[in-house]
Amino acid sequence: MPAALAIVLGLWGLTRHDSMWRDESVTYQAAHRSLGELLALLGRIDAVHGLYYLLMHGVFALWDGGLPALRLPSVLATALAVAGVGALGTRLVGPRTGVLAGTLFALFPATQQYAQEGRSYALVTAGVVWATYLFLRGLGSTARGWWVGYGVLLAVACWVHEFAALVLCAHAVTLRLLGAPWRRWGAAAAGVLVAVGPLVVVSAGQADRQLGWLGRPSLAMWLAFLAVSALGLLLSRVPSLSDRTLTAVALPLLIVPPGLLITGSLLRPWYVDRYVLYSLAGLALLGGVALDRLPGLLGTGPRKGAACLLAAALVAAWLPASLAVRAPESRKDDVAAVARTVRELARPGDGVLFLPSRRREWLLSYPALHARLDDLALARSPVASRTLQGTELPPDAIRARLLATPRVLALTDPAGQPLDPFPREAVKRRTLAAYFQECERVRVWGAQVVVYVRKGPGSVAVRGEGCQRR
Repeated sequence: MPAALAIVLGLWGLTRHDSMWRDESVTYQAAHRSLGELLALLGRIDAVHGLYYLLMHGVFALWDGGLPALRLPSVLATALAVAGVGALGTRLVGPRTGVLAGTLFALFPATQQYAQEGRSYALVTAGVVWATYLFLRGLGSTARGWWVGYGVLLAVACWVHEFAALVLCAHAVTLRLLGAPWRRWGAAAAGVLVAVGPLVVVSAGQADRQLGWLGRPSLAMWLAFLAVSALGLLLSRVPSLSDRTLTAVALPLLIVPPGLLITGSLLRPWYVDRYVLYSLAGLALLGGVALDRLPGLLGTGPRKGAACLLAAALVAAWLPASLAVRAPESRKDDVAAVARTVRELARPGDGVLFLPSRRREWLLSYPALHARLDDLALARSPVASRTLQGTELPPDAIRARLLATPRVLALTDPAGQPLDPFPREAVKRRTLAAYFQECERVRVWGAQVVVYVRKGPGSVAVRGEGCQRR
């Protein structure tokens, strides 16, 4: 039942009003390369997502269904993860707790968000949750098969995204809390680390290019982590609600992976909450057993009435949050909206300029549209350069090509974003400011499309109708 609910929630508003944000655009582009081109890319960058891109390459080879094809694997993976949370709750406490925990996990706004995203995080969550189930079965059995399955499944999850390996630390804490033997788990964990070792070596060499955009965790990130951890601790300590084995499994799963990642990011900024999305399964388990036991504690009278009011308030808060994650504004930008705007404004002979160059990804998922425009700064295409966004010309060459172009569409970040200090980016801005005049600016979510024409005789800007040259 919870898995069916997850599928219904995943299909609800799956296309997000025909929007796509830039990380999904990268998935779409990478998955549409040939196998040789994709492997060449992974040798330079994004190896951490390599297995996921290969999976999506296969999906698009079977069915090139646009946004539904991009997101359906995440919907199905979320349903598997929800079923896994239910199986854990059933194994640890009972069927009712399992249903409640699985339902709660399906309803989390974060679960719903990544169920509808063409990235790997839902698949990683499913792998980690079911590996945790096999871990639990292995603790209660003398059969080696559970540990073999645990090691294989977790190794695959780590190859989908290597931060899945942080769950090994959570499982080690669980063993310590339960006083369980370590030998078989240690062998399985060692096998996981050996299996994922090659990916770690390759991705470590790509880390600066891969995660260079990240800063150290903000105060808001720390507060969110501490708030969720405190809620988990509170649920585990409410009298008559705590279950020793469930708490020993759920609390480390909730706290240890994000705690290690956010603390380690004080040295190397690698923390993003979606990298450890699977940790929310721990909160769902704690919440499931609390919901199971709560009616018996409340009984009748004022406490029951207060609980009903609290439940009504939670439902009232859940619906707006669920609607919000299905809106284009729930992501950083909207690549599809940028492409639609460019299509409306572009005219034959126009040049296009990306400020900064990594925003070329806004058009790369629309190759026919990109081909209509003269990409003024592009030296080698993404495929030819084995990169995600291609490589650009030297600053002097960019300036010369700009000066030879009468009309330019500049695709830029929203106002107020920090400007890249690199020479190529600086020369783009200086040349536009000195030799061009702005004649139209269209703001879309997370981006701007600005039309420029060369200054001088014969140039005229017609606001509201684009720019023309007489």
